[in-house]
Amino acid sequence: MSDHTDTPAHQHRRQDWLTTAELAQEYGFAIGTLRYWRHTGYGPASFTLGRKVVYRREAVEAWIAEQEQRTRRGGTAAA
Repeated sequence: MSDHTDTPAHQHRRQDWLTTAELAQEYGFAIGTLRYWRHTGYGPASFTLGRKVVYRREAVEAWIAEQEQRTRRGGTAAA
């Protein structure tokens, strides 16, 4: 018989990607903005998993770091 509860390993894998709503809530983006970015090819890379759009957490973090590098003004680089 199969147990459908989340095991610690399953929870870890699940945390590696975010739905659009989770990304919006966790990072403070509007859902509409994320949808628009996806439509125009901007923003972090995403893909569909079943019927949901998901984002790999590592892709989101890399995209944010890229935005920081592109828009950084003045100051000194962090050591």
